[in-house]
Amino acid sequence: MTVRLAMLFGGRSGEHDVSRRSAESILAHLDRDTYDVTEVLIERDGQWRVNGDRATFAQALRTLGDQDVVFPALHGPYGEDGIVQSMLEWLGVAFVGNGVFASAAGMDKPVTKKLLVADGLRVAAGVTLRPDEELSSRDRERLGLPVFVKPARAGSSLGVSKVEQWAQLPAALRLARESDAKVLVERAVRGREIDVGVLQHPDGRVEAGPPLEIRVANASFFDYDAKYDGGAVFDIPAQLDSGTTRLLQDRAVQAFHALGCRGLLRVDFFLPDPEADHGTEWTGDHREPVINEVNTFPGFTAASQYPQIWQRAGVGYSALLDILIQGALQRRDTAFPCPSPC
Repeated sequence: MTVRLAMLFGGRSGEHDVSRRSAESILAHLDRDTYDVTEVLIERDGQWRVNGDRATFAQALRTLGDQDVVFPALHGPYGEDGIVQSMLEWLGVAFVGNGVFASAAGMDKPVTKKLLVADGLRVAAGVTLRPDEELSSRDRERLGLPVFVKPARAGSSLGVSKVEQWAQLPAALRLARESDAKVLVERAVRGREIDVGVLQHPDGRVEAGPPLEIRVANASFFDYDAKYDGGAVFDIPAQLDSGTTRLLQDRAVQAFHALGCRGLLRVDFFLPDPEADHGTEWTGDHREPVINEVNTFPGFTAASQYPQIWQRAGVGYSALLDILIQGALQRRDTAFPCPSPC
């Protein structure tokens, strides 16, 4: 039986192009004998297109509601932050990936940090600045240099700066606030940058993939250009001892549950340099990995970490899509056992 699937992509955020590239890769790997695909594009200005034709919002909603499952390949605000997920929940249609709460919480970096810390996980020290707030002298002393300045609710490293002198802070804040008025200033963690992908199977089993280490050749950190223009090298699996690998995988699954995730998650860690001073906020074992960020819908482009992690684990791109789609359909059948929304 053919599954009616809508590929939802584009969006109004600064990650519109990344979303289109993710969708392009997904569409290229979907089995067209299994899936009857409808392409639903959200333009940068919020206009909708269905299979290339302009559509009203009402027409787009009807199209989405008529599907068996929606695959929202959206990144950033107005797509990955719970807004679209809320709409799909209201339509009563199955959709791939995280629900409203996990999407909203995972998009907001300070909120994510609070939830992770409440579950006993380690994060870097940071300060949240709201509009017109500046970093106090006390917080400057506590955080030290260097720091990273990040929009609180944006992805793909858009608007992120590394500040190595306090004189650079005003410009970094201005750049971050171009993406979000709420900004996170975070102590830099010296150490290895490791990503772990988490995948939930249709039977509910949650699995962490092999750790991936990021090595950046020509940038001071893993910025937008390094992510999408080939400026980084991924080592999969990362060269780690078995105990450290298990620890990272366990912490990634713990983060998945702490945020109430479903379907998938990518957890970005720093494995601290044991000789580095990471401050006094953490009172536990300083070998404990530091969670940098989470991504509730990681990139699915050809250059993206998440598909590569699972490819290395023996789950090909097409098989990965099948797992995510079947999981969404399974959750939908459990929530709505009747043929239409009850």
